[in-house]
Amino acid sequence: MRSLALLAAATALVATGSAAQQAKRSYANPIDIDYRYNFEQINEGISYRTGADPVIVRHKSAFYLFQTLADGYWRSTNLVDWQFITPSRWENDSFVAPAAWSDGERLYLMPSMMEPGAIYVSDAPETGKLDYFVRKMPRLPGQVRPGEEEKMKLGEIPPGPWDPALFLDDDGKWYLYWGSSNVFPLYGMEIEFTDGKLIYKGRAKEMFKLHPERHGWERFGQDHSGGLPDGTAIKPFMEGAWMTKVAGTYYLQYGAPGTEYNAYANGTYTSKSPLGPWEYAPWNPVAYKPGGFVEGAGHGSTVQDNHGNWWNTGTPWLGANWTFERRINMFPTRFEADGQMWSSSRFGDFPHWMPEGPVEDIEKLFTGWMLLSYRKQLIASSTLGEYDASRAADENPRTFWVAKSKAPGETLTMDLGAVKTVRAIQVNFADYKAGRYADAPDIYTEFVLEGSVDGKRWTKLAETEKPRRDRPNAYFQLKAPAKVRYVRYVHGHIGGAHLAINDLRVFGNADGTAPAMPGAVKALREKDARNAQVTWRKVRGATGYNVMWGVRPDRLTLTYQVFADELGGGSDAKLDLRALNVGVGYYAAVEAFNETGVSARSAPVAIR
Repeated sequence: MRSLALLAAATALVATGSAAQQAKRSYANPIDIDYRYNFEQINEGISYRTGADPVIVRHKSAFYLFQTLADGYWRSTNLVDWQFITPSRWENDSFVAPAAWSDGERLYLMPSMMEPGAIYVSDAPETGKLDYFVRKMPRLPGQVRPGEEEKMKLGEIPPGPWDPALFLDDDGKWYLYWGSSNVFPLYGMEIEFTDGKLIYKGRAKEMFKLHPERHGWERFGQDHSGGLPDGTAIKPFMEGAWMTKVAGTYYLQYGAPGTEYNAYANGTYTSKSPLGPWEYAPWNPVAYKPGGFVEGAGHGSTVQDNHGNWWNTGTPWLGANWTFERRINMFPTRFEADGQMWSSSRFGDFPHWMPEGPVEDIEKLFTGWMLLSYRKQLIASSTLGEYDASRAADENPRTFWVAKSKAPGETLTMDLGAVKTVRAIQVNFADYKAGRYADAPDIYTEFVLEGSVDGKRWTKLAETEKPRRDRPNAYFQLKAPAKVRYVRYVHGHIGGAHLAINDLRVFGNADGTAPAMPGAVKALREKDARNAQVTWRKVRGATGYNVMWGVRPDRLTLTYQVFADELGGGSDAKLDLRALNVGVGYYAAVEAFNETGVSARSAPVAIR
């Protein structure tokens, strides 16, 4: 009887543990919202869903997300589930890179502008209510008109504010920051909101400029190449100001070197005053993700959740239909006791837990669910032209499968190679000749995800549910782990002209042991101190590697994820890092990963 009682107790404990684990919510980048169809290229006949320049503000314990070229905004109470809100009034040509801030009672919204325009306010943003705070803000002191930039005199400033940021300090003073240029710096000034008026307190001041000759990550281009693929040199862009104050230190953040390519990142300067003087942070960039499915992390915002945890948002690059086709990411972020700000992008596009309380080690938010779908065999019910099914398992959002039709019942079936434990699935749609420029009742996605052990008998794993909405990057945490070999997408509806999927991403774990720790790790700094080369011995069975580096051996805050099949032949691997700051010492380490898990991290080595 005692044995039976113990068995019953153990069974109850397992069930309780499983229920508690399942109650936790996870998310994956790009975040799962109904990205809106874009108007930027309407004259060229191109339409696509996009999101960029995210601003998330907390207002009365809820979160509001604003972005570029959306016909409204989103609201969430948990940073996982987002509801789109149609506002009572909106700009005819939509908002670009807006600023937003809450004073606790009202939420303020300011779009980018080249000529004086409106500032909005709401005391009930959850309803969509949006009023004018200022119908037409006064022209900034010393500001020239568009087209007059080349005639600017000393003390004058360019048109704007473009890419604005609002900040309310603890003492009740308001500040405005802005700038988006590869010529001009970021600007800042004190302002006053009073009795429905915007008052400028003095003149705008120059905050700081880019210095790509010293800061490797500020160089433009793919992997900071310095320019376009054809060799054309491009001067980098600085944009996306955002202010955060923590423990008496002001962090004025900015995006660089440009939204195109994989190297877009967020950096910061620090000060003890909201208008400087500013000190460059040697541990920059603070948010950086050049490798993997989601590439790029620049131009966003930093927000604190209801548990006191910090998050940094940014704009990863998609670039399939047009250079500026983008999405939105969100990375857990910390402000260390010594003042360092950093965001964890390690496995930054794999599932992460949404914390239910304060978190000390943000890297532990990674669920440990590994990518099971990389380069797996796919069979499609139909294929249009050269857009074959294999493109939906290559972790490249710029390649995609297209079905011959978008009729219900089209399928895309993945063979995982063996029975594995599946815990989450992300379906990422592509816009191939979508032919849509505005929202309409038929712009929504519907589908079912099924699993099978033998490819013959299928069970439902997940499905889109009501209310209907568009889900270009639909993410499903399964209600229970599923032991399956095959995963099948069964189509229901898509709003665009074609059914196209750029990646069907499956997460979970395979049976077996984690890969071995990479050996023979070396890091050599080049003559150009902005660059370094990290080398290591390849690990048998590794799907890929995380190369991590930072200014302290116990705090490797930056990650470059690379897949093993991208590293060429031979027993040794190498990766070029081009994001270092001149005059700053670094340490590097490497870890390997596959479908079973992650290896031990190699001992940090100095980058010499």
